[in-house]
Amino acid sequence: MKNIAVYPGTFDPITYGHVDLVERASHLFDKIIVAVAANENKNPLFSLEERVGLCAHVLKKYQNVEVRGFESLLTDFAQQHQANILLRGLRAVSDFDYEFQLASMNRCLAPKIESLFLMPAENYTYLSSRLVREIASLGGDVKQFVPDVVFEALNKKLK
Repeated sequence: MKNIAVYPGTFDPITYGHVDLVERASHLFDKIIVAVAANENKNPLFSLEERVGLCAHVLKKYQNVEVRGFESLLTDFAQQHQANILLRGLRAVSDFDYEFQLASMNRCLAPKIESLFLMPAENYTYLSSRLVREIASLGGDVKQFVPDVVFEALNKKLK
């Protein structure tokens, strides 16, 4: 059986923290699907198509990674792609409660799919897309937090 992991998120924008998790996971799983959620409830800065494009560009060097957008339940998306693992990132203890609730609900919805958690490198534990968006929108320099193509897209979008 192949281990296919789905790594979901809004990726608005994709940060070096996300890239770090994909890098780590690329050595652990046969295939990783970076699942970019439409999730209009989070008022994304970039459209779904833009986020999928940026993620695909940033992650193109990983041979076993593909990027797809989705607008359904995560468990339905995972089942459609024969994934057996939901991969989630945990930055801090504060993430755990929410992630535990999600994992428990996903287990109820799709008992054959396991949730696994990876921690990013220590230098990315504070990093979140929300903070990057906020800093960038206030004119701060986020170049150290995101790949160059994302930095350029942020600057263009916010001008």
